[in-house]
Amino acid sequence: MYSGVEVSKPAFLIVDDDPEVLRAVERDLRKRYADRYRILRADSGKTALDALIELEKRADTVALFVVDQRMPEMTGVEFLAQAIRLFPDAKRTLLTAYADTDAAIRAINDAKIHHYLLKPWDPPEQNLYPVLDDLLEDWQAGYRPPLAGLRVLGERWSPRSYELREFLARHQVPFRWLDVEKAERDTEVQSALRTLGDARLPAVLFPEGTHLMEPSNSELAERIGLRLRPDTNFFDVVIVGGGPAGLAAAVYAASEGLKTVMVEREAPGGQAGLSSRIENYLGFPSGISGSDLARRAVMQARRFGVEILSPQVATGLRVEGPYRHVKIADGSEIACHAVLLATGVEWRKLNVPGIDRLQGAGVYYGAGSTEAMTCQDEDVYIIGGANSAGQAAMNFSRYARRVVMVVRGGSLASTMSRYLIDEIEKTENIAVEFESSVVEAHGENRLESISVHCGASGDVSQVPASSLFIFIGALPGTEWLDGVVERDEKGFILSGSELKRNGKLPSGWPLKRDPGLLETSVPGVFAVGDVRRGSVKRVASGVGEGSIAIQFVHNYLAEL
Repeated sequence: MYSGVEVSKPAFLIVDDDPEVLRAVERDLRKRYADRYRILRADSGKTALDALIELEKRADTVALFVVDQRMPEMTGVEFLAQAIRLFPDAKRTLLTAYADTDAAIRAINDAKIHHYLLKPWDPPEQNLYPVLDDLLEDWQAGYRPPLAGLRVLGERWSPRSYELREFLARHQVPFRWLDVEKAERDTEVQSALRTLGDARLPAVLFPEGTHLMEPSNSELAERIGLRLRPDTNFFDVVIVGGGPAGLAAAVYAASEGLKTVMVEREAPGGQAGLSSRIENYLGFPSGISGSDLARRAVMQARRFGVEILSPQVATGLRVEGPYRHVKIADGSEIACHAVLLATGVEWRKLNVPGIDRLQGAGVYYGAGSTEAMTCQDEDVYIIGGANSAGQAAMNFSRYARRVVMVVRGGSLASTMSRYLIDEIEKTENIAVEFESSVVEAHGENRLESISVHCGASGDVSQVPASSLFIFIGALPGTEWLDGVVERDEKGFILSGSELKRNGKLPSGWPLKRDPGLLETSVPGVFAVGDVRRGSVKRVASGVGEGSIAIQFVHNYLAEL
């Protein structure tokens, strides 16, 4: 049987065939969460699926499943495998006995569960609530309640509309996307158009009734409360770049008493922040999305007092005695004792006809997890064969009719983690075209088709495509350091022993000691993460480098 109350709150659904356990779970969940969520229950997998179908028809939201594994007719894993088709964003928790632990661990892959709980869970304050609180915090970060918060009104194929959606999503700002192409059948779009009148699109509409027409990123950042300028002009350490390496350095620096500011040109999280799911990051057995990892790290950094300037661009570095000055885009400078360069890398541009002209109108570099929902029942093409491309393919496969990966090489084995290759091979609507490349993009105002060259046959075929996502190459973007910090021919920053040539240090090195590990050709300026030559291009590696670099900053400051 199925019971529930209210229709306005997101729902929890408990499924267990044991009436005593069902009552106990409901009691504990109501005690802590009834003020924010509806607590629904079902005594079998079939009854629960019937309830979910009704919830979907009413456009209700499910935040959490708590499901027993051992049930007759349908196990918990079997139920969840069907339930996620209806509510793919709901968090999934499996109740299991100790004897079924191995099955629960396997279910992390098979049913994509987020956590399993051993019965009994008493006391809930220790064994139940902390787990669910963590899952719900992640769920809330991506939850878009209807008719609440910011709204972005524009055309799907408008490059600026895409940029605004991406900007808000990467800064963890909830918003609702209103596509003017759906105005005939969407009353909310009609209402927004009437409110704006002849306003230029895209526009951002705020809950209090005001709006911004065609806002720049800086204008929007100011309006939603992002910080673009520091409170003071002098810090112990300036961190340039807000990816995993920069965020880790910020947390360790501030937690150890250093006055710290971080300058990030786009949004905290870097390229890793765009990842739909990082499966092999230590401590997260069910994986974690890049946006969730970035959100947690930003909260941690701010708790320790880090000032985060984003979106803000570092445009120059100047050395003056014991001080280093980082120039930012508005022409001002931030002075400090030490600088940490953690700017990461950017996607390499695909230099084929039509790509530049259609960028933002069906052609995109990288892909935020929110974009997958706009590709419902469409064919999506992804260029690239590394982990970032594979993670995007898995995310798009939840919504797209078909996902095609276009890979220049003959296999994925040398560029992608094995677990991700296995998942791609098991996903029916993902196809991988090896020894292939996109040689042209076609369309007038938006992408309509692409030409694909097959290396094996030499044939070029033109295929319909509405969305093309590019994940190739890595460019460090360090031109702003010209004449100050030594780099290799590709622009990656040299550090430590790599600065020596024929056993000699750079001519401008002023100290008697050699440059330390991670230290650049300028004393007190360090490089970590993907921007450093020779670094391992993994999230955990960047976090490790950012963390240990702060000890070297301390050592340097002790010399002053």
